[in-house]
Amino acid sequence: MIALRGLTKTFTTPAGAFPALRGIDLDIAAGDFVAIVGRSGSGKSTLLNLVAGIDRPSAGSVSVGGTPVHDLHRDRLAAWRGRAVGIVFQFFQLLPTLTVAENVMLPMDFSGRFAPAERRRRALELLARVEVPEQADKLPAELSGGQQQRVAIARALANDPPLILADEPTGNLDSATSGDVFRLFGELARGGKTVVIVTHEREAVSGAARTVTLADGRIAS
Repeated sequence: MIALRGLTKTFTTPAGAFPALRGIDLDIAAGDFVAIVGRSGSGKSTLLNLVAGIDRPSAGSVSVGGTPVHDLHRDRLAAWRGRAVGIVFQFFQLLPTLTVAENVMLPMDFSGRFAPAERRRRALELLARVEVPEQADKLPAELSGGQQQRVAIARALANDPPLILADEPTGNLDSATSGDVFRLFGELARGGKTVVIVTHEREAVSGAARTVTLADGRIAS
């Protein structure tokens, strides 16, 4: 599903060039549940952003499902991401003026992946899958942090992408809720999704099939 070759990313800072990633080679198979761990500044989030096409590598290549993500033009990149990748963020990124169901429907509205008449029904099915169907017509502010993260996962699943990427998805949650969220990601992987999570919570990744540790922009283990 994911093939990284010589992946390098260097940022320009006031203090000079900062190498966030240094020649990463990594393969992730379809259906894998992989946790990327490491200290702050190790390059975890940078790696995830490059896989998602949110950022461009300084050198090397990113292939996802056979698509050369690093070569895609901006317009094609947005269309590919909407179809192929679901992203879950640490701070949920739910639109506050839309209901929970409308937030889940939004990716479908942008991509046209499903007919308009099907979108609310699908949103409700996804909310039931993440166990918050009763929150469908509430605003995000009315939900707890754990409930908002479940909604964010439902939104990531909206267009039925084969790949789910999550950047510190439990960073704002208590330990019990974090465990529930990680179990949900495990269920998605067992259902055939490829799941890649960036986290600093090593104790929470016991359900992952593989753990990749980054240190100073390189794979340490």
